[in-house]
Amino acid sequence: MAIAGFGEIAEHLRRLTVLIRPGRRGSGSGVIWSGDGTIVTNAHVAHDSNAHVQLWDGREFVGTVTARDPRRDLVSLRINASDLPAATPADSAQLRPGELAIAIGNPMGFLGALTTGVIHAIGPVRGLGSQIWVQASVRLAPGNSGGPLADAGGRVIGINTMVAGRLALAIPSNVVRHFLAV
Repeated sequence: MAIAGFGEIAEHLRRLTVLIRPGRRGSGSGVIWSGDGTIVTNAHVAHDSNAHVQLWDGREFVGTVTARDPRRDLVSLRINASDLPAATPADSAQLRPGELAIAIGNPMGFLGALTTGVIHAIGPVRGLGSQIWVQASVRLAPGNSGGPLADAGGRVIGINTMVAGRLALAIPSNVVRHFLAV
C-alpha cells in the first residue's frame, strides 16, 4: 500500500531528527521540538549538562540541558540556532492501535534510519510501573533512543525510549508537551 507523499514526510522527519553525542561513548537521537533551538531527547542519552548535537545538514552545536526529568526519561537541550525545521506534535491521546508508526533515528551510527510498523497499544507496560507508553511494532536499535515516533502524517506521537519484548516504547507527545511547559 502506497502512502501519498510518504517520501516527503520521511524527509521532513529526517531533518528534524538530530544526532546526540553526550561526550562519552555512544550516541543517540533527538528531536528539534521548536525552530528556535529546543531539542528533546531521553535523559539516558544526554547524561551531562551539555551534549554535542549534529543536525541533518552536518552542522554541529553544543546543546545545554535546560530541563531534566529522569523519572520520565526526558531532557530538553537548547542550541544556538534558529529557523530550524521543527516537530509538529500530535495529540497522543487520540492514538489508536493499528495506526501506522514511523521511527527515525541514528541506530549504530546509521544517520536518519527509518523504520515503520503499527501502534500496538497505548498504556502502561507490565513491570514498568504506571507510566503510559506508546507501544509500537517498529524495530529499534541502540542509537534510536530520543528520536521521534511519528504518525502517517509526520506528526510526532512520541519520543522513542526503549524496547520491551518485541515492542518499541515511546514517551507520548502529550507527556513531552507537559514536560516542556513546566
